[in-house]
Amino acid sequence: MRILVIGGGAREHAICRSLSLDPEVTAVHCAPGNAGIAEVATLHPVDALDGEAVADLAVSDEVRADLVVVGPEAPLVAGVADVVRERGVPVFGPSAEAARLEGSKAFAKDVMAAAGVPTARSYVCATPQEADAALDAFGPPYVVKDDGLAAGKGVVVTDDIEQARAHARDCGGAVVIEEFLDGPEVSLFALTDGESVVPLQPAQDFKRAYDADKGPNTGGMGAYSPLPWADPKLVDEVVATVLEPTVNELRRRGTPFSGLLYAGLAITSRGVRVIEFNARFGDPETQAVLARLKTPLGGFLLAAATGRLADFPALRWSDGAAVTVVVAAHDYPAKPRTGDRIEGLDEVAGQDGPEAYVLHAGTKRDADGHLVSAGGRVLSVTATGTDLRQARERAYAAVERVRLDGSHHRSDIAKEAAEDSAA
Repeated sequence: MRILVIGGGAREHAICRSLSLDPEVTAVHCAPGNAGIAEVATLHPVDALDGEAVADLAVSDEVRADLVVVGPEAPLVAGVADVVRERGVPVFGPSAEAARLEGSKAFAKDVMAAAGVPTARSYVCATPQEADAALDAFGPPYVVKDDGLAAGKGVVVTDDIEQARAHARDCGGAVVIEEFLDGPEVSLFALTDGESVVPLQPAQDFKRAYDADKGPNTGGMGAYSPLPWADPKLVDEVVATVLEPTVNELRRRGTPFSGLLYAGLAITSRGVRVIEFNARFGDPETQAVLARLKTPLGGFLLAAATGRLADFPALRWSDGAAVTVVVAAHDYPAKPRTGDRIEGLDEVAGQDGPEAYVLHAGTKRDADGHLVSAGGRVLSVTATGTDLRQARERAYAAVERVRLDGSHHRSDIAKEAAEDSAA
């Protein structure tokens, strides 16, 4: 099987790495990719948002893709998957219409209401006056979300009414203002072909930039899996009350969802509530989840893309744990500095064993061939272990070997869960 992956972040590096380990996958291509992905896939300089260019590449003599995997949300919302499907190539990723589940929070709320999916009460506001009224109705903590895509940074949760109002104005269009949901958050991925739904193992990510959940929201600073504190029945409950009703509702509307359905959940005092849906693998949770998946990835993705999930064998998972720590550039997420040299990655590969490895996000080679930073989230350091404590120790030992001037990372990824589990 020959597979083309679209995207160039750590999520795509994790996907390409897993595909490269699949004995059924004979070739992995990636567009545009990054410096790390180049070690496991053939790169192509294609604009990921240009559906025709992606389709041309997929059917080219060089690639001859049996499957195209669209990683990021922006190409999905732009309809890249639709164009490739029209060329007769199977695609892992929803249509533009179905991807509105992530592309428009107002659309997602409408689908959830129709499907009876539990979520926060909310208002969709088109004017500052409507936003002010909604903020007054809910009171603090205030939750203000940009209706469209914002790379994981379009949400503000604050007790400051002026900050909430300012974010609503800065979004520049429709905003969703909703009640605050208490309780821990969980990320649950599921593959679906529009009919069947196959959940993966849950994970938890860390959105705030600094330890103890301080600082601004980011695209994600780390993640871990499994969740030893979660109810063993959680996955089955979410499939029955959230994922299957949503997939059924989209199919009823004539816009079946095929690909990866991501549910961001809050485990509140009143039960599970959906915070948001995404239409693709999440970053950095993908790095931790795929590190534990023993089932070869290529056939699994192809089954979802071709409507054969019902016949796919049960997934196999490692009994251990995985932890991912994101190394971010200087001043991320405000104005990340790029162009800084990255060193020490060979030491991770040489001294930390196969249980720890680095996935590239914002990296490139400069004119002299040196590895340099090229984005806000630069690297995802991932490690596995028999439990969270060991995986966490290995991940942070590897992080210490990475040298990037001005970089920062959180030191508390999975800390509380590892300590509670050990106790």
